[in-house]
Amino acid sequence: MHISFRTKLFVASIAAAGVSLAVVALLLSWQVRDRQREAIAQRLTDEARLIADLISAAPSLEGDALDREADRLGQYSASRVTLIAEDGHVVGDSTQTPAQLTTLENHATRPEVVAARETGLGVSQRFSTTISTDMLYVAVRATHPTVRFVRVALPLTDIRSQLAVIRNLTLVALAVAVPVALGIAWLLSARLGQRVQEIAAVAQRQAGDRPVEGASDYGNDELATVARVLDSTIQELSGRIRELSRDRARSDAILTGMVEGVLVVSSDGRLQLVNRAAQEMLRVDHTAIGRHYLEVIRHPDISAQLTTALGGQDGDARELGLTRDPGRTFVARAAPVAATGGGGAVLVLHDVTDLRRTDQIRRDFVANVSHELRTPLTAIRGYLEALQDEQGDTENAARFIDIIWRQTTKMERLVSDLLRLARLDARQEVLERANCDVRQIFQAIITDLAPAIEAKRQHMAIDVTEEASRVSADPAKLHDVLRNLVENAVNYSPDEAVITLRATRSDGSCALTVTDSGPGLPPGDLTRVFERFYRVDKSRSRPGTGLGLAIVKHLVELHGGTVVAANRPEGGAAFTVTLPAGSG
Repeated sequence: MHISFRTKLFVASIAAAGVSLAVVALLLSWQVRDRQREAIAQRLTDEARLIADLISAAPSLEGDALDREADRLGQYSASRVTLIAEDGHVVGDSTQTPAQLTTLENHATRPEVVAARETGLGVSQRFSTTISTDMLYVAVRATHPTVRFVRVALPLTDIRSQLAVIRNLTLVALAVAVPVALGIAWLLSARLGQRVQEIAAVAQRQAGDRPVEGASDYGNDELATVARVLDSTIQELSGRIRELSRDRARSDAILTGMVEGVLVVSSDGRLQLVNRAAQEMLRVDHTAIGRHYLEVIRHPDISAQLTTALGGQDGDARELGLTRDPGRTFVARAAPVAATGGGGAVLVLHDVTDLRRTDQIRRDFVANVSHELRTPLTAIRGYLEALQDEQGDTENAARFIDIIWRQTTKMERLVSDLLRLARLDARQEVLERANCDVRQIFQAIITDLAPAIEAKRQHMAIDVTEEASRVSADPAKLHDVLRNLVENAVNYSPDEAVITLRATRSDGSCALTVTDSGPGLPPGDLTRVFERFYRVDKSRSRPGTGLGLAIVKHLVELHGGTVVAANRPEGGAAFTVTLPAGSG
């Protein structure tokens, strides 16, 4: 049932007025009761002391005369007068006959008597079994030979009668005040309810399709302040909603026009947005919105990336093909959405089919050109060998023939390196693993490079631990890797330098390190020395193809390992090849 604001305010006002009157009546009754009790107690105290003085002044009173004196004093004071002996025996009572006195209980343990014996005055309120009503008792000490305590008592019916008068007056006040309060509350609630209805109507128009421009006249009180704040807040929210709608329209246009596929997944794994490009790539339609991504996307790699992102972790970009269109290649990357943004994940799909096709064309071109160059170079080398065997007539002819020989050898090595890189890129190199003796490979490389080492009077040091003495790898390819590194160390180290070949094992991985005493590498070039044709600087320029370290990196990665370059603190460079567990 709907109850209007005016009705609620009216009922609240009446309830507040009724509760206020009730509280006032209760407080007034409590105050009157306490004041009346104090007044009666003071009056009884004065009467008890006066009677005690009168009794003390008549020491000759004995026996029935004391009871008659109590009756007489009770008539004058309009209260019950009781005369009590030292032992608590009642010797006179204004409400009892002489015969009845003998049946009264001993009053020595009455609270007011006990207090009077100790302090001279005792006051107590309790129910009297003798006259069956609540009484207020006051007892004082007396100096009569027989009477030691005088007690005066008065029923509390007077207090109840006064409280009854107050209750009656309160009911009369309620009967008069309630109609007046009803009228006033109804008038006030009518005006206030009308203002609230006006504010509610403005708020509804602001929230709907008919916003109100400009502020209305709400008045100058606190309700008007609330209304103006509400009005300005609604107008600000309306402006922000319109701005968000425009931003949403622009975002939809951008997402629709993007060539990249975009998927937005909520925190519970349900698709919230799939742009047109993603629909074409994944072969889904708009009916996928609201469904769980595992029901729609059947690609395991994409599902794994979304699962990782929903767990709050950034995933690495993955290149993958789609089973429904194996001729196309995509790069997928999923990222989590912060919890402040509602949580969830965003997946972006880049179509790199054309890029990969172009890269493949480039690789095929390099391989084909290298293959085509190798044939004439081989023929040229054969003829040059024949010329070298002949004794020339002039000294220049021999020198020219030697130069041609060196350049032809360099070109042939370049072509061989290009061919090998092409095979490595195409994953045409096959590993033929065997249990290799690391020390023996180091010794073979030193033997191969002995002329260059002896020419520079360099010293080769081999340090192979027992655990790393043997490693599972392709012997020929591992020989090529280490020979290239040792040859670089020989070329770049000064005369009489020490070159160390070291093999160690840690946590199941075997580390093969070649250190030299050369000038080292610039810090910015440590991560680029493995790029093709990359040269550090002129100070380290040496004859070569610029492809040796690139081949090293590919061969190590073919084994599932890594190779890194670093500078030694004492000078020189260190190249470390690490073969993972299971490879050694």
